[in-house]
Amino acid sequence: MSSHNYGIIMAGGGGTMFWPLCRRNRPQQFLDFARRGKSFLRQTYERLAGIVPPEHILVVTLARYADAVRADIPELLPENLLLEPYGRNTAPCIAYAAYTLLGRDPQAVMAITPADNLIDDEDAYRSTLQEALDYAAAHEALITLGIVPDRPDTNFGYIQVQGGQKAWEQTRPVKVKTFTEKPSKELAEVFLRSGEFLWNAGIFVWQARTIRAELERYVPSVTRLFSGWETALGTPEEERFLEKAYMNMERISIDYAVMENTDIDWIFPASFRWADISNWDAAYKHLAQPDANGNAVLSRNALLLGVKDSILISDKKDKLLSISGLENFLVVDTDDVLMICPRDEHKIKDITTHIGLPDYEEYR
Repeated sequence: MSSHNYGIIMAGGGGTMFWPLCRRNRPQQFLDFARRGKSFLRQTYERLAGIVPPEHILVVTLARYADAVRADIPELLPENLLLEPYGRNTAPCIAYAAYTLLGRDPQAVMAITPADNLIDDEDAYRSTLQEALDYAAAHEALITLGIVPDRPDTNFGYIQVQGGQKAWEQTRPVKVKTFTEKPSKELAEVFLRSGEFLWNAGIFVWQARTIRAELERYVPSVTRLFSGWETALGTPEEERFLEKAYMNMERISIDYAVMENTDIDWIFPASFRWADISNWDAAYKHLAQPDANGNAVLSRNALLLGVKDSILISDKKDKLLSISGLENFLVVDTDDVLMICPRDEHKIKDITTHIGLPDYEEYR
């Protein structure tokens, strides 16, 4: 392990897509969807701990999730928990982490990962990430890990590589040609057939000083607000400094802010099984083996009659989930909410939108 390698976990997301399992103070990264006995966040931490020293792992999250992070990772060093006052997407999050590391180690190389990915074959994951870290340490490059697509999924970003399929099959960094965020089904099918595109895993590797320079070049509106970071971060003034900076910070992803503009973007093809569990369809495909009727059941006790192609979840250990006659539905039973809804993204979004109304404050 290099003494200059660091792992950064982005754990600030507060999405409502998986309500009522996800709540305002316990979003998806703190759940154990896969029933592995560990949250997404804990699994991410343990994967990184096999690549970089545990004392070099930092978690960036919202201040209101601080206690939840500490409960999941009690061994995390206090100074490695970076607390954002407000969610402003990934570019400000990464800027905050980069400036923090530069204050500690000007030669820092960062591996940045979301907290809520599902990854199998951890040996392949660690091997790939280690190779990317080694490459980034020796080059002024912004590296994205790319996943070989197996279907025309419209929920992911696609990255076209220079040189086409023959280039990325060599499993080494390849120059990026284009980025396309969440294409239409027709366009995704074209991408898949061409063999020139990889999924954007949202896992990045680069030197802290390299991303600093590119952020300051392409999004000065963000980096200007961090002016004075050298004397504020890591001191008792940090909280007040961040409150002021984030108050006027724009919401912008690192993809839009930098990756679609930079000329030093590279992609590293990855062979491990990866899933971005960003909606219920993804949960259905990856988190439970469907039964003979196509039902994904996450419940200790279930009696199902004439139920097909549905997602059925109950977190009650001693409760029987008894359902008849549903097809292509979502049923989620928690202590205070029972949700029954067709497996339709628009109808699910309709419910989560209404939960934002004042009448439902206690259930958010």
